[in-house]
Amino acid sequence: MTAYDAIVLAGGAAKRLGGADKPGIRVGGRALLDRVLAACADAATTVVVGGRRSTVRPVIWTQEEPRGGGPLAALDAGIRRTTAQRLLVLSADLPFLGAETVATLLAAAGEGQRDGALCTDQEGRDQPLVAVYRAEPLRRELALLATEHGGLSGLPLRLLTHELDLARVAAGPLASFDCDTWEDIASARARIREHGAVLDEWITAVKNELGIELDVDTGVLLDLARDAAHGVARPAAPLTTFLVGYAAAMASSEGGGDNATAVAEAARKAAALALRWADENETQ
Repeated sequence: MTAYDAIVLAGGAAKRLGGADKPGIRVGGRALLDRVLAACADAATTVVVGGRRSTVRPVIWTQEEPRGGGPLAALDAGIRRTTAQRLLVLSADLPFLGAETVATLLAAAGEGQRDGALCTDQEGRDQPLVAVYRAEPLRRELALLATEHGGLSGLPLRLLTHELDLARVAAGPLASFDCDTWEDIASARARIREHGAVLDEWITAVKNELGIELDVDTGVLLDLARDAAHGVARPAAPLTTFLVGYAAAMASSEGGGDNATAVAEAARKAAALALRWADENETQ
């Protein structure tokens, strides 16, 4: 992954949400801000422009002057705390943004040929707060706008993006989905409970809550739970998967091995045992 810093804009009045603390609103059990921070977890430095709050990982906090000065003023405050040559700029209300979109933007921005890359939504509209910018032209244009207008407060983002040579990246159907209204929040909450998404969302939320950084094959664990439930007894499924996790943690701590490998090996052994158990029952 190309080295970059991230700037997350987490201010604003959230008028269409009745002044609610939008970055702290939970979708799928996780604050919107934390969901965005997970998408850029490999940033060298992450700066959040907005009021301080608890976050899933450490960040640098800053605030635009004056407060409520708008996205350009917030971006200017954030860029002052960065040092990388590439800057990922995001709003804090993107519940479905993923690391793959970040990687695509970094690749599209290239290595200096252009001023950056931004996402476009399903209607082809630019999304300048889902974008990667090269730091030098971004700093230059912000300074020129501040000089021309006597400051950045209240200026629209389009004044900045119109002056930059940016590649356009067609976002996936949900990558640039943002939550401006309570209807948007309700829609996001409903989407993560759909059959095809709910399991991954739940596992991610649990890992986040427990402070676990572990990428395991959930299919293996589901197969194990099924074998234990069908071949032994239904209550055996959750207990077996718990014991597999415990055994994997013990094995990795004692042997210094990889956690994911330890889980896979423990699951393999337990699944084989469940199948042997079922075979014995069938032959009786």
